[in-house]
Amino acid sequence: MAIGFIKRVFTFGKPPEEQPTSPGAIEEVAAASPNVGTVAGAEDVVPAVPVADAELPIAADPVLPVEVETAGGPADDIEQAVEETGTESPQGSEAEIPEVLASEGPADEVVAPVIEKIEAVEAFEPAPPETPVETDEEVEPPVAALEADQGAGSPVLPKGFATVEERPREEAPVAKPKLSWFQRLKAGLSRTSSHLTGQIAALFTKRKLDEETLQDLEDLLIQADLGVETAMRVTDTLSAERYGKDVTGEDVTRIMAAEITKVLKPVAKPLELDLSHKPHVILVVGVNGTGKTTTIGKLAAKLSGAGLKVMVAAGDTFRAAAIEQLKIWADRTGSEFIGTKLGADAAGLAYEAFKQAQEKKSDILIIDTAGRLQNKTELMAELEKIVRVLGKLDPDAPHTVLQTLDATTGQNALQQVEIFRNVAGVNGLIMTKLDGTARGGILVAISAKHKLPVYFIGVGEGVDDLEPFEAEEFAEAIAGLSH
Repeated sequence: MAIGFIKRVFTFGKPPEEQPTSPGAIEEVAAASPNVGTVAGAEDVVPAVPVADAELPIAADPVLPVEVETAGGPADDIEQAVEETGTESPQGSEAEIPEVLASEGPADEVVAPVIEKIEAVEAFEPAPPETPVETDEEVEPPVAALEADQGAGSPVLPKGFATVEERPREEAPVAKPKLSWFQRLKAGLSRTSSHLTGQIAALFTKRKLDEETLQDLEDLLIQADLGVETAMRVTDTLSAERYGKDVTGEDVTRIMAAEITKVLKPVAKPLELDLSHKPHVILVVGVNGTGKTTTIGKLAAKLSGAGLKVMVAAGDTFRAAAIEQLKIWADRTGSEFIGTKLGADAAGLAYEAFKQAQEKKSDILIIDTAGRLQNKTELMAELEKIVRVLGKLDPDAPHTVLQTLDATTGQNALQQVEIFRNVAGVNGLIMTKLDGTARGGILVAISAKHKLPVYFIGVGEGVDDLEPFEAEEFAEAIAGLSH
């Protein structure tokens, strides 16, 4: 198609009409048109193309009539010629034809190179696409493909934004390996152990054991809340074994752990339950914030998990949060719950709880109490009233009186134990909040002075964070030794 068009343009006119080739036909054409010339041997050669005045282009502006109409009119030079002569020159006169052909040259010479190039282009066949080499590397899809995948009509958000569908899913957090009880205990006592062992190591760096060194060591142990009695036991044992000799920090911590174990072993006892008394009444006392309500919930979970029938009574009638918290623990552990309105008489609640525990044949009755400040005589008197009411119902009740101690209180815990023991007859201890801020050495001083059983210690809020007290583990954790 392209070749035919080029031939048509470069022959300066429309394609010639099919001419007759017989001699008779040629004579008829010659007679009809005097402008048609013949060539010798016309009977063997195709006659020349007839030249029509209306079909030849103007020499100065070879534009076809159709192009003139679409281009906005005839060329400027034609209009100028009309103005000068007053008449329009005949388009494509005979006098102009030889000049045009002479200037342009034969049509075949002009068209031939163009035709050859067009034929070469049409004959060109592109090389087949290369087969991509397979690799393990991930190839990112082009942007256009990504946009197509988003679906028609989906906006392409700028970098830093994502639609809900494109938002990456958060990976599930990897569960941390559960620490053993000793690891949690050691982490809870890290403040005491790191501070104490660091000072001991600095004290015994390249130094012989003498009286001055022993006095400095005793001061360090007392500052760590271990108590005077325990500090003297450690220094006496160290003096007997290593006096006058070189001593390292490891020697001191080893002896310290051994002496602390000797102090704590007599008080590390299990909580005994006399199930012949139904219910066995456990009264929990302590200062506000020592973890009484949480401890009751943990005890109820352990006992009900062992198959015992447990009832809990919300005797802290001064705090609405304490009543609600204990109710949650009761529901969680499957225990019976007894409560009353805020501000009600705590002794009256204790009486009602005991009666219902008898009727329902509960094995254990645990009674919560309000946090009483040991220096408030009138508040401690209310606690004495609860004890008296329970004693009227059962001469041996309460069978167990547990006091919760906050491990962060330090030396103040010594005074708390003494007063609660005198008022409520405390016969067992539970140390709570043994976390990274704890000053756990005070338990050693309390055990050495009061020799009360230590039943449980807690290192967190979970049920599994309350465990029976083990003297050796506790001593090694304070000394920073491996179990």
